[in-house]
Amino acid sequence: MDPNASSRRRFLASSLLGLGALGALSKLEGAAAPKPGMLTEAERDIPLTADCDVIVCGAGPAGVTAAISAARAGAKVRLFEAHGSLGGVWTSSLLGYLLDFDKPGFNQELVRRLRERDAIDGDGVNGVTYHPEEMKLILEELCLAAGVKVQLHTRIVAAQRDGRTLKAIVTESKSGRQAWAAPVFIDTTGDGDLGARAGCEFELGREQSCPCQPMTLYALVTVDNAKALADQLHPVGNNGRHVGPDKFKAALKAAGVTPSYGKATLFPIKDNLVLLMANHEYGINATDAAQVTEATMRARAEVNDIVRKLRKSGGAWSGAQIVATPAQIGVRDGRRIKGRYVMTKEDLIEGRRQEDSVVRATFPVDIHALTAEENKKAAYSNAGVKVKPYDIPLRALIARDIDGLMMAGRCISGDFIAHASYRVTGNAVAMGEAAGVTSALAATSKRAPHEVSWFEASALLPKVRMG
Repeated sequence: MDPNASSRRRFLASSLLGLGALGALSKLEGAAAPKPGMLTEAERDIPLTADCDVIVCGAGPAGVTAAISAARAGAKVRLFEAHGSLGGVWTSSLLGYLLDFDKPGFNQELVRRLRERDAIDGDGVNGVTYHPEEMKLILEELCLAAGVKVQLHTRIVAAQRDGRTLKAIVTESKSGRQAWAAPVFIDTTGDGDLGARAGCEFELGREQSCPCQPMTLYALVTVDNAKALADQLHPVGNNGRHVGPDKFKAALKAAGVTPSYGKATLFPIKDNLVLLMANHEYGINATDAAQVTEATMRARAEVNDIVRKLRKSGGAWSGAQIVATPAQIGVRDGRRIKGRYVMTKEDLIEGRRQEDSVVRATFPVDIHALTAEENKKAAYSNAGVKVKPYDIPLRALIARDIDGLMMAGRCISGDFIAHASYRVTGNAVAMGEAAGVTSALAATSKRAPHEVSWFEASALLPKVRMG
């Protein structure tokens, strides 16, 4: 028997871990016939590439920061993204608004670079809006400058472990199925796709598997004269003061619109370009493609109907047109991968300090109504939790169940309440920076991330922070 063929079969069998929900099984020698309703996938060789130190899965705020930081720290980095641009919720979901961004490091650098291109509205670095196309371009330029190898339109579909150690991932794209090996991986998929595929325990939503916070589909809208809508626009800058104008609510009511989100908001982006946040999709599981598809189509119909009715109402809205809706509906709740520390609401209430703190979070608990009925009473709440500034430790970014895997962004280890505070992108960036430098140090020194102290990793920060 060809020993290489035997090795390939073992790799394929183990790499399909995590695809059981799709009914995908590898047909090995002597395998039993498939069960009714199941399809047995034929054995095949998968091209395996092992040319980097760190693999980052997901190029949202946490992922793109992690990739750039790891590369600047001296690691060879590959970055995979499911959509057609870098930035995730910033770009593919058209978030448009930077929250809890008053942090050192890449947060400051990114705002500075956006401001240099006149692509920011609002003073300071917190509670400002930005132009998503400029954001895409800046992130691409920074990845290229750092030497990050980027591959878009690529999804993580499986993972291979050797005992407790994560060894490789499998992706699907126009290039087919490919395998990628590295010493260290970072899950920045938002929904914890890699951690789940690798067999890590996770939580989802308020209970084990939802109910989840609602999703939101934004819309970029052009108007004839944004100055005529000044009293309907959400204020920006001023350290992120959140004040929703009643005049916009009145305009919606006059147009005969009752949005699915009780606190519909209009943000200024650039000149006569504004961003509409008026949609909520309730009870959707982010890991169920059919549910997300239905929610996306329903949401797109709603935002188009809203703009159509606003335009028909005339006045300053007479020329309103939707320029774009996002490629990906905005997701608040996905999987939270169990780490070596679990963030809890008690951390927020007590304002706990951590020796291995990677960022101090200040954003309040922000739980959007879980049902349409709840939305009628209150669009969002803090669940009675008053937040004191608290630390997120490095341990919450390191997977508990396997070695060689870190997380950053909203899929880190935490409970439902804590997640409702730390999930905003200013914290995601800081977590990505920490995961990037820690992973780079671990990989280049032939250690696992849990063997690297934050004291040691943080010494690399001056090297990765550019101005």
